[in-house]
Amino acid sequence: MKRSRDEHGRQNTLDKGTGGQGREVKLPEADRRVEPSPARSEGNANTELWEKIWERENLTAALKRVERNGGAPGIDGMTVGELRPALKENWLEIRESLDLGSYKPQPVKRVEIPKPEGGVRELGIPTVLDRFLQQAIAQGIQPLFEVKFSKRSYGFRPGRSAHEAVRQAQEYIREGYDWIVDIDLEKFFDRVNHDMLMARVAREVKDKKVLKLIRAYLNSGVMIHGVVRDTEEGTPQGGPLSPLLSNIMLDDLDKELEKRGHKFVRYADDCNIYVRSKRAGERVMASVKEFLEKKLKLKVNRKKSKVDRATKVKFLGFSFYKRNGEVLIRVAGRSLERFRNKLRRLTKRTRPGKPVDIIREINRYTMGWIGYYWQANTPSVYRELDSWIRRRLRQMIWKRWKRGGTRYRELVKLGIPEWRAAEGAGGKSPWRMSRTPVINEALSISYFQNLGLRSIKDRCRELCISW
Repeated sequence: MKRSRDEHGRQNTLDKGTGGQGREVKLPEADRRVEPSPARSEGNANTELWEKIWERENLTAALKRVERNGGAPGIDGMTVGELRPALKENWLEIRESLDLGSYKPQPVKRVEIPKPEGGVRELGIPTVLDRFLQQAIAQGIQPLFEVKFSKRSYGFRPGRSAHEAVRQAQEYIREGYDWIVDIDLEKFFDRVNHDMLMARVAREVKDKKVLKLIRAYLNSGVMIHGVVRDTEEGTPQGGPLSPLLSNIMLDDLDKELEKRGHKFVRYADDCNIYVRSKRAGERVMASVKEFLEKKLKLKVNRKKSKVDRATKVKFLGFSFYKRNGEVLIRVAGRSLERFRNKLRRLTKRTRPGKPVDIIREINRYTMGWIGYYWQANTPSVYRELDSWIRRRLRQMIWKRWKRGGTRYRELVKLGIPEWRAAEGAGGKSPWRMSRTPVINEALSISYFQNLGLRSIKDRCRELCISW
C-alpha cells in the first residue's frame, strides 16, 4: 500500500504507538485531510453533517468500536487487527474518494447461521474497512433520529436494552393487557424497500453526500459462493448501519401504533402489542398486517404471527407466568433447551482436555448466559442447572477413569474409605453413577469450586443485588 503524506511531505497516519498500544489514535485534522476537491466546492447546501462524520473524534470512536466488536473478515480477507495499519497507509486516499463520491463499498460476504428452531439466518459480513466507515456514519446520523424515535422502541439504541423491553412488557401484562399480538416480519432485513427506506432517512438527513453513501451501501451487493449478486432490496444483517436503518424503517409502525393508542414494545423487528381480549387482538392483528404490507411493503409471516395469552408467548428469550396474582418473568423453554444443548457439547464425556480448562470454557458460557437472563424470577431453575452441570462433569470424570482399578485408586485419593471406593468403582453407566452418594461425596461441590466452577445461582444473586 502507498503511504500518504501531506503537502509538506509529512506522513499522516493513525498512530497506535509501539505494538498498537499506548498513544491515542491520531487521525488527520479536518482542514488538512486532502486538498479541496470538486465534491467539496460544488455548493452543497448542507455539508456540516458530512464533515462531522469524518471528524477525528468520531473516527477514533468508530475505530475503537469496530476493534472491540471483532468479527470475521469480509470478502477481501482483511482482519480487524489489520484495519489500523491499513488506515495509517491509506486514509487520505480513502477520504478523498469519499469526498469525490467515487468510493465504492465492497459486496458483503453472505453466511448462514442455523436458527435454534430450524432453518437459517442469513448474515452479511462487510469488509472491516466498510464496517469502520458504516460505524462512523451511524454515529454521525443517529442523534438526528434518536430524539424522534418512540419510547417503546428498545433495540439497538443507546441507553436502552432488552431487559427494559421485557420489564415494560411485564408492566403491561400486570395492568391487565394479557393478550399479545405477536407480529413476525418475514425476512425483514432482506425485504426492506430501498426507495422507501431512503425516503425516511432523507426526512432528517439533508446532506446529499451522506445519502448517496448510505444508498451505495444498500446497493453494494452480496457475495454468495464466490458470485456477486446485486441487492435491489434489503439491508443485510451484520453491518453497523443495519440496526439503525431498521429502526428508521419501523419508526413509522411505532408512530402508527402510538396514534392508535396501543400498548406495544418493539425490539428491532420483534414487535408485541398488548390488548385486553382475544377479539381485540384479532382486530389489531388484521389492521397492523394491512399497514405493514400496504404502507411499508413488508411481509408478515402468517405462520409465526399469532394472538395468544401472554403466558404462552416468548419475547426476547423470556416468557411470563403468574403466581399468586403476580406476573413474573422466566426463561423461555426454548432458551433453556439451547442452554442445555450447549452444555451437553461442552461436557461431552468423551471430549479431551483438562477438567480445569473445560470448566473455564463452561464459566465463559454460563456467566455470559446469566448476564442476560438474570432478571428471570426463577432461582430454583438456576439451582437445578448448577446441579445438572456438576452431574455432567461427574459422569465425564468417572468415564475418564475407565477401569475399575483406576476408579478405586482415584476415589481413595479423594478421601473415600476403601470399602466405599470399591462400591464406587463398579457400575457400567457413567450417568447413573454420577448421582450415587459415593461419587457425589468424592466429586463434591467444593471439589468443583476448587477447580474454579462458578455458580449460576450465586452470580444471579450478585447481579440482582448490584441492580
